[in-house]
Amino acid sequence: MDVNKLLSVDYQEERDRVLSAEEIRKLDKIIKEHEIAYEQAKNKRTAQRAINPRAQCAVWLCLSTICRIGELLMSRWEHVDFENRIWFIPRENVKGTRGKKNNHYVYLSDFSLKQFKRLQTLTGDTEWCFPSRDKKNHVCVKSVSKLIGDRQEQFKDRPNGLKGRRNDNTLVLGDEEWTLHDMRRTEATIMQKMGISLDIIDRCQNHIIRGSKVRRHYMKYDYAEEKQEAWERLGAQIEEILKPDK
Repeated sequence: MDVNKLLSVDYQEERDRVLSAEEIRKLDKIIKEHEIAYEQAKNKRTAQRAINPRAQCAVWLCLSTICRIGELLMSRWEHVDFENRIWFIPRENVKGTRGKKNNHYVYLSDFSLKQFKRLQTLTGDTEWCFPSRDKKNHVCVKSVSKLIGDRQEQFKDRPNGLKGRRNDNTLVLGDEEWTLHDMRRTEATIMQKMGISLDIIDRCQNHIIRGSKVRRHYMKYDYAEEKQEAWERLGAQIEEILKPDK
């Protein structure tokens, strides 16, 4: 299985979409309003829900960890350390050039930890954080991206919709479509605005740090403390954006 092909779903050429704080709040409001309506509906089979709880966790984890959606959907529960608040992403799940991919450690903020704990109540009885229907593997890495795209129908060239899939505009946030890769760009931009160094942002995104091979060979400090602080600040900023009184 070619992991790079699987992960390519989160790549969008020449996109520069960054979600505003207002759009992030609107997304949260849409999800909560639909959840309340769904819970109060007499007929759950016909009731409309913006996105299911597992996909909600995926969206908020993408926003708060700067991860790629493919890396997240392939994750296993054995790689989530709740006690030490670390999510481990093995190199085989990481997008990149063979031989240059690195294991990645994400230090979980309060916000991210809350999302993983919620997800655990939904799928914690399986090996996978996001299991397939038969629970024998992870869900398709394109599934959540498709779900979000299907709920922004007005931006699609689909005269008759797609059979067997939802086609509505329940997740439209503005005048332009948004994707999960835009979430990754958004969170990096939020970090930049908070004054976090570009070098640390790159490391939080698990980008290959360019430079001479000699430098990379001898300089092995992992910047764990700096990355942990950056993720904590990002999580706190997201919580600030989502405060009810905003």
